[in-house]
Amino acid sequence: MMSKYEIIIYWSDVDESFIAEGPELPGCAADGASYQEALANAEVVIAEWIETAKELNRPIPQPKGRLQFA
Repeated sequence: MMSKYEIIIYWSDVDESFIAEGPELPGCAADGASYQEALANAEVVIAEWIETAKELNRPIPQPKGRLQFA
């Protein structure tokens, strides 16, 4: 599955893992031991975020694509 939402991935010394954040979806983040694992986990979390928002009848932001700044 490929999401159209922006995903920002960075290394966290504190967590000792890669962190993948979906800044367009509040609170949407995942981690992984590798860059690829963090990305794959983020895709799952994004899908779950959207599914939960639908179940709760909450608005789902439209993907904006590339952010102007991070």
